[in-house]
Amino acid sequence: MWNYIWPIGLIVLSNIFYHITTKTTPHEANAFLSLTVTYLVGGVLSFLAYFMTVGKGSTLRQELMNLNWSSFVLGIAIVGLEAGFLFAYRAGWKVSIAQLVASSILAIALIFIGLFLFKENITLRHIIGIIVCLAGLAIINLK
Repeated sequence: MWNYIWPIGLIVLSNIFYHITTKTTPHEANAFLSLTVTYLVGGVLSFLAYFMTVGKGSTLRQELMNLNWSSFVLGIAIVGLEAGFLFAYRAGWKVSIAQLVASSILAIALIFIGLFLFKENITLRHIIGIIVCLAGLAIINLK
């Protein structure tokens, strides 16, 4: 059970720090230099974690051969995600609303991506969820 729960806890805790630090990044700081420093720190930590978790007898070359295009596209996606939130907060989005709006839209999009790309089933519950998300977005954005 713990193996099922701890990753969600890590996601939530990391997201809390993510949004606090993204919201408080100085407006004067160049967004892409800030991201460069962020990725350098993340890269060093990831590389150290790699060495702490790599199996005995495995080499870096072997591990690199196990990668595919997804690692490269994920890097592009992460830059878009990070830059998007930096610029959203600089444009005046509230930290309590930006993530909620983005996540609601994302949840709807992922239902269709799961359906068409991964052949997942869409149920009546999913359709109701889409309607609830859309209603929530409408309510949140009422002026």
